Amino acid sequence: MPGSALLAGAIGVLFIGLAKAGFGGGLGMLSTPLCVVAFGPEHAIGILLPLLCAGDSFSLWHYWGKWRIENLKFLLPGVFIGVLIGVQLFNRFSARELNLIIGLLAIVFVLFQLTKQWLFRSDSAFKPNHLVGFPCGVGAGVTSTFAHGAGPVVAVFLIPQKLPKEVFVGTTVLVFTWINWVKLPFFVANDIINGHTLKVAALFFPLVPLGVWVGVWMNRKISDQHFPKVIYALTFLTGLHLVIKNL
Repeated sequence: MPGSALLAGAIGVLFIGLAKAGFGGGLGMLSTPLCVVAFGPEHAIGILLPLLCAGDSFSLWHYWGKWRIENLKFLLPGVFIGVLIGVQLFNRFSARELNLIIGLLAIVFVLFQLTKQWLFRSDSAFKPNHLVGFPCGVGAGVTSTFAHGAGPVVAVFLIPQKLPKEVFVGTTVLVFTWINWVKLPFFVANDIINGHTLKVAALFFPLVPLGVWVGVWMNRKISDQHFPKVIYALTFLTGLHLVIKNL
Protein backbone atom coordinates (compact mmCIF):
# COMPACT_ATOMS: atom_id res chain seq x y z
CA MET A 1 0.00 0.00 0.00
CA PRO A 2 1.48 3.42 -0.96
CA GLY A 3 2.49 5.68 1.89
CA SER A 4 -0.10 8.32 1.00
CA ALA A 5 -2.90 5.75 1.01
CA LEU A 6 -1.68 4.34 4.32
CA LEU A 7 -1.68 7.83 5.83
CA ALA A 8 -5.19 8.60 4.52
CA GLY A 9 -6.47 5.31 5.96
CA ALA A 10 -4.79 5.91 9.31
CA ILE A 11 -6.26 9.41 9.64
CA GLY A 12 -9.68 8.13 8.60
CA VAL A 13 -9.64 5.38 11.25
CA LEU A 14 -8.26 7.73 13.90
CA PHE A 15 -11.26 9.98 13.32
CA ILE A 16 -13.68 7.18 14.21
CA GLY A 17 -12.80 7.40 17.89
CA LEU A 18 -11.81 11.05 17.90
CA ALA A 19 -15.12 12.20 16.43
CA LYS A 20 -17.39 9.96 18.50
CA ALA A 21 -15.80 10.63 21.89
CA GLY A 22 -14.61 14.17 21.32
CA PHE A 23 -17.03 16.14 19.17
CA GLY A 24 -20.05 13.94 18.50
CA GLY A 25 -20.33 11.25 15.84
CA GLY A 26 -20.99 13.61 12.93
CA LEU A 27 -17.35 14.52 12.37
CA GLY A 28 -16.63 10.85 11.74
CA MET A 29 -18.08 11.32 8.24
CA LEU A 30 -14.51 12.23 7.24
CA SER A 31 -13.53 8.59 7.86
CA THR A 32 -15.41 7.15 4.90
CA PRO A 33 -14.09 9.35 2.04
CA LEU A 34 -10.54 9.13 3.42
CA CYS A 35 -10.73 5.34 3.64
CA VAL A 36 -12.24 5.19 0.15
CA VAL A 37 -9.20 7.12 -1.10
CA ALA A 38 -6.94 4.66 0.79
CA PHE A 39 -8.65 1.31 0.16
CA GLY A 40 -11.15 1.83 -2.67
CA PRO A 41 -14.95 1.86 -2.28
CA GLU A 42 -15.38 -1.93 -2.60
CA HIS A 43 -13.20 -2.61 0.48
CA ALA A 44 -13.43 0.61 2.52
CA ILE A 45 -17.04 0.11 3.65
CA GLY A 46 -16.32 -3.42 4.89
CA ILE A 47 -13.05 -2.42 6.56
CA LEU A 48 -14.69 0.45 8.41
CA LEU A 49 -17.72 -1.32 9.89
CA PRO A 50 -15.90 -3.49 12.51
CA LEU A 51 -13.84 -0.43 13.45
CA LEU A 52 -17.00 1.67 13.78
CA CYS A 53 -18.50 -1.01 16.05
CA ALA A 54 -15.36 -0.84 18.19
CA GLY A 55 -15.53 2.95 18.29
CA ASP A 56 -19.19 2.75 19.30
CA SER A 57 -18.31 0.42 22.18
CA PHE A 58 -15.63 2.73 23.57
CA SER A 59 -17.88 5.78 23.17
CA LEU A 60 -20.92 4.00 24.62
CA TRP A 61 -18.99 3.38 27.82
CA HIS A 62 -18.06 7.05 28.01
CA TYR A 63 -21.71 8.21 27.61
CA TRP A 64 -23.38 5.29 29.39
CA GLY A 65 -26.95 6.12 30.42
CA LYS A 66 -26.83 9.64 28.95
CA TRP A 67 -29.38 9.05 26.20
CA ARG A 68 -33.07 9.10 25.31
CA ILE A 69 -33.59 5.41 24.63
CA GLU A 70 -37.13 5.86 23.30
CA ASN A 71 -35.64 7.16 20.04
CA LEU A 72 -34.66 3.60 19.17
CA LYS A 73 -38.26 2.41 18.90
CA PHE A 74 -39.01 5.15 16.38
CA LEU A 75 -35.89 4.70 14.23
CA LEU A 76 -34.93 1.01 14.29
CA PRO A 77 -37.89 -0.45 12.34
CA GLY A 78 -37.01 1.82 9.42
CA VAL A 79 -33.29 1.13 9.85
CA PHE A 80 -33.84 -2.60 9.28
CA ILE A 81 -35.75 -1.88 6.06
CA GLY A 82 -33.15 0.67 4.92
CA VAL A 83 -30.25 -1.72 5.48
CA LEU A 84 -32.05 -4.45 3.53
CA ILE A 85 -32.60 -2.03 0.63
CA GLY A 86 -29.02 -0.72 0.79
CA VAL A 87 -27.42 -4.17 0.78
CA GLN A 88 -29.51 -5.27 -2.22
CA LEU A 89 -28.43 -2.19 -4.16
CA PHE A 90 -24.77 -2.19 -3.07
CA ASN A 91 -23.54 -4.77 -5.59
CA ARG A 92 -25.33 -3.05 -8.47
CA PHE A 93 -23.00 -0.06 -8.50
CA SER A 94 -19.54 0.13 -10.05
CA ALA A 95 -16.52 1.44 -8.13
CA ARG A 96 -16.86 4.76 -9.96
CA GLU A 97 -20.53 5.07 -9.03
CA LEU A 98 -19.84 4.22 -5.39
CA ASN A 99 -17.10 6.85 -5.29
CA LEU A 100 -19.57 9.42 -6.65
CA ILE A 101 -22.25 8.46 -4.10
CA ILE A 102 -19.80 8.63 -1.17
CA GLY A 103 -18.35 11.93 -2.39
CA LEU A 104 -21.81 13.46 -2.80
CA LEU A 105 -22.89 12.27 0.66
CA ALA A 106 -19.79 13.87 2.17
CA ILE A 107 -20.57 17.20 0.46
CA VAL A 108 -24.25 17.05 1.48
CA PHE A 109 -23.20 16.26 5.05
CA VAL A 110 -21.04 19.40 5.27
CA LEU A 111 -23.74 21.60 3.74
CA PHE A 112 -26.23 20.18 6.24
CA GLN A 113 -23.89 20.86 9.15
CA LEU A 114 -23.47 24.47 8.03
CA THR A 115 -27.20 25.10 7.69
CA LYS A 116 -28.72 22.96 10.47
CA GLN A 117 -29.01 25.84 12.95
CA TRP A 118 -31.11 27.76 10.42
CA LEU A 119 -33.15 24.69 9.50
CA PHE A 120 -34.06 23.88 13.11
CA ARG A 121 -34.57 27.33 14.61
CA SER A 122 -38.12 26.60 15.87
CA ASP A 123 -38.61 27.47 19.54
CA SER A 124 -40.72 24.41 20.34
CA ALA A 125 -39.14 20.98 20.83
CA PHE A 126 -40.17 18.21 18.44
CA LYS A 127 -41.82 15.18 20.07
CA PRO A 128 -40.48 12.05 18.32
CA ASN A 129 -42.99 9.73 16.68
CA HIS A 130 -43.21 6.81 14.25
CA LEU A 131 -44.56 8.97 11.43
CA VAL A 132 -41.25 10.84 11.19
CA GLY A 133 -39.03 8.18 12.76
CA PHE A 134 -39.77 5.39 10.27
CA PRO A 135 -38.76 7.29 7.08
CA CYS A 136 -35.74 8.74 8.91
CA GLY A 137 -34.79 5.20 9.91
CA VAL A 138 -35.11 3.98 6.31
CA GLY A 139 -32.94 6.88 5.10
CA ALA A 140 -30.38 6.22 7.84
CA GLY A 141 -30.24 2.53 6.95
CA VAL A 142 -29.72 3.15 3.23
CA THR A 143 -27.11 5.92 3.57
CA SER A 144 -25.30 4.06 6.33
CA THR A 145 -25.07 0.94 4.16
CA PHE A 146 -23.57 2.83 1.22
CA ALA A 147 -21.18 5.14 3.03
CA HIS A 148 -21.62 4.92 6.82
CA GLY A 149 -23.12 8.34 6.18
CA ALA A 150 -26.36 8.38 8.18
CA GLY A 151 -25.27 11.35 10.31
CA PRO A 152 -27.46 14.01 8.64
CA VAL A 153 -30.54 11.76 8.58
CA VAL A 154 -30.25 10.88 12.28
CA ALA A 155 -29.55 14.52 13.10
CA VAL A 156 -32.75 15.57 11.30
CA PHE A 157 -34.64 13.41 13.80
CA LEU A 158 -32.66 14.28 16.95
CA ILE A 159 -31.80 17.99 16.62
CA PRO A 160 -35.41 19.30 16.69
CA GLN A 161 -35.90 17.50 20.02
CA LYS A 162 -33.58 20.15 21.55
CA LEU A 163 -31.83 17.64 23.79
CA PRO A 164 -29.10 18.80 26.21
CA LYS A 165 -25.69 18.57 24.53
CA GLU A 166 -24.46 15.54 26.47
CA VAL A 167 -27.79 13.73 26.02
CA PHE A 168 -27.74 14.50 22.30
CA VAL A 169 -24.25 13.03 21.90
CA GLY A 170 -25.13 10.02 24.09
CA THR A 171 -28.32 9.37 22.10
CA THR A 172 -26.41 9.70 18.82
CA VAL A 173 -23.83 7.17 20.03
CA LEU A 174 -26.60 4.76 21.11
CA VAL A 175 -28.46 5.05 17.80
CA PHE A 176 -25.33 4.49 15.71
CA THR A 177 -24.30 1.54 17.87
CA TRP A 178 -27.57 -0.15 16.95
CA ILE A 179 -27.40 0.86 13.28
CA ASN A 180 -23.88 -0.54 12.91
CA TRP A 181 -24.70 -3.83 14.66
CA VAL A 182 -27.83 -4.21 12.50
CA LYS A 183 -25.64 -3.87 9.39
CA LEU A 184 -22.97 -6.33 10.56
CA PRO A 185 -24.65 -9.69 9.73
CA PHE A 186 -25.86 -8.37 6.36
CA PHE A 187 -22.35 -7.18 5.49
CA VAL A 188 -20.91 -10.60 6.37
CA ALA A 189 -23.63 -12.49 4.45
CA ASN A 190 -23.05 -10.35 1.34
CA ASP A 191 -19.21 -10.60 1.51
CA ILE A 192 -18.81 -6.86 2.13
CA ILE A 193 -16.95 -7.98 5.25
CA ASN A 194 -14.59 -10.87 4.51
CA GLY A 195 -11.18 -12.22 5.48
CA HIS A 196 -9.31 -9.46 3.66
CA THR A 197 -11.30 -6.58 5.16
CA LEU A 198 -11.00 -8.09 8.67
CA LYS A 199 -7.21 -8.36 8.33
CA VAL A 200 -6.93 -4.71 7.30
CA ALA A 201 -9.34 -3.66 10.06
CA ALA A 202 -7.26 -5.55 12.65
CA LEU A 203 -4.13 -3.75 11.44
CA PHE A 204 -5.73 -0.34 12.01
CA PHE A 205 -7.71 -1.24 15.16
CA PRO A 206 -5.24 0.30 17.71
CA LEU A 207 -6.00 3.73 16.20
CA VAL A 208 -9.63 3.53 17.38
CA PRO A 209 -9.04 3.66 21.18
CA LEU A 210 -6.20 6.12 20.51
CA GLY A 211 -8.69 8.32 18.67
CA VAL A 212 -11.14 8.08 21.58
CA TRP A 213 -8.43 9.17 24.02
CA VAL A 214 -7.33 12.05 21.76
CA GLY A 215 -10.97 13.04 21.26
CA VAL A 216 -11.70 13.26 24.98
CA TRP A 217 -8.52 15.29 25.49
CA MET A 218 -9.29 17.64 22.58
CA ASN A 219 -12.84 18.13 23.79
CA ARG A 220 -11.42 19.55 27.00
CA LYS A 221 -8.68 21.63 25.38
CA ILE A 222 -10.05 22.91 22.07
CA SER A 223 -13.19 24.89 21.41
CA ASP A 224 -15.81 22.90 19.54
CA GLN A 225 -16.55 26.09 17.59
CA HIS A 226 -13.21 26.10 15.75
CA PHE A 227 -12.04 22.49 15.42
CA PRO A 228 -15.14 21.22 13.54
CA LYS A 229 -14.75 23.93 10.90
CA VAL A 230 -11.39 22.46 9.88
CA ILE A 231 -12.87 18.97 9.71
CA TYR A 232 -15.87 20.12 7.70
CA ALA A 233 -13.49 21.76 5.23
CA LEU A 234 -11.44 18.55 4.93
CA THR A 235 -14.59 16.45 4.52
CA PHE A 236 -15.93 18.78 1.83
CA LEU A 237 -12.65 18.79 -0.09
CA THR A 238 -12.28 15.01 0.13
CA GLY A 239 -15.86 14.54 -1.08
CA LEU A 240 -15.28 17.05 -3.88
CA HIS A 241 -12.12 15.16 -4.89
CA LEU A 242 -14.09 11.90 -5.14
CA VAL A 243 -16.83 13.54 -7.20
CA ILE A 244 -14.52 15.36 -9.65
CA LYS A 245 -12.24 12.34 -10.06
CA ASN A 246 -15.14 10.05 -10.96
CA LEU A 247 -17.37 12.27 -13.11
